[in-house]
Amino acid sequence: MSAHAGVHRTVLLEEAIDALNVRPDGIYVDATFGRGGHSRAILARLGTTGRLIALDRDPAAIAVAQRIADPRFCAVHAGFARLVEVLEEEGVRQGEAKGILLDLGVSSPQLDDAERGFSFRFDAPLDMRMDPTRGMSAAEWLAAAGEAEITTVLRDYGEERFAKQIAAAIVDARTRGTVATTRQLAEIVGQAVRTREPGQDPATRSFQAVRIFINEELAQLSLVLPQTLDCLAAGGRLVAISFHSLEDRIVKRFMREASQPPRLPVRLPVREADRPVPKLRLVGRPVKAGDAEVRDNPRARSAVMRVAERTAA
Repeated sequence: MSAHAGVHRTVLLEEAIDALNVRPDGIYVDATFGRGGHSRAILARLGTTGRLIALDRDPAAIAVAQRIADPRFCAVHAGFARLVEVLEEEGVRQGEAKGILLDLGVSSPQLDDAERGFSFRFDAPLDMRMDPTRGMSAAEWLAAAGEAEITTVLRDYGEERFAKQIAAAIVDARTRGTVATTRQLAEIVGQAVRTREPGQDPATRSFQAVRIFINEELAQLSLVLPQTLDCLAAGGRLVAISFHSLEDRIVKRFMREASQPPRLPVRLPVREADRPVPKLRLVGRPVKAGDAEVRDNPRARSAVMRVAERTAA
């Protein structure tokens, strides 16, 4: 999602709104409201009969959304894995949405709010939950998880090559007290990781891994993508912005598979006109932030936007 400390700049804002191909009378879904950059831009293009439904897991994001006084807009405190359910509750039938936007990952306000515990730039309680009203905090998980589980999380979600050493150091540190703050975790990781890429803090990959795990980010993404096929109208657009290679891989694979025709039994005689149509059509090439945007907002550097259009299949 993204930006400088204290200022939220929406990454690939114009590119994403253009890709949605907003129609004045359409129903659109901003499945990751954040601080509303995309939502406000969609509303600016909607006519009086258009609708925008925004979702977010973060109560702080919903509090911002509720300040938008616009009869065409509603915000729902829910993770996007509940997409079909939320749209049904809002009276939107399946196959009725003209566009769905997924702006993945953690947002700048979450990173820049010390109390949320997402960043090692501040010393704060080690929470990391996108929705602090439910689930286990990072500190609670680190207090209970076994060394093998911690190793797996750091390796699979952080692509951390020192996962085993870091997990052992965390378990060892627990024998002397709880690992309850961001600084404690960052120091444990820093002592366990002897080398790192220039310019990258030793704790970067570990914090990312724990955050992705605590919030089930990849599982949630895998759950929502198939639901978009049920929700989108023919010609409706799915726009997904990823900030991490693991997210992008899931989006890329889903779009690629959904844009292939269903496989038919070998040697089954089928006329070309009767071949099944794929559910999605890929639109354009993956889009990355330009040099000017990256200069202005370094967090845009890793952003990748992919677009697909629902067919009539």
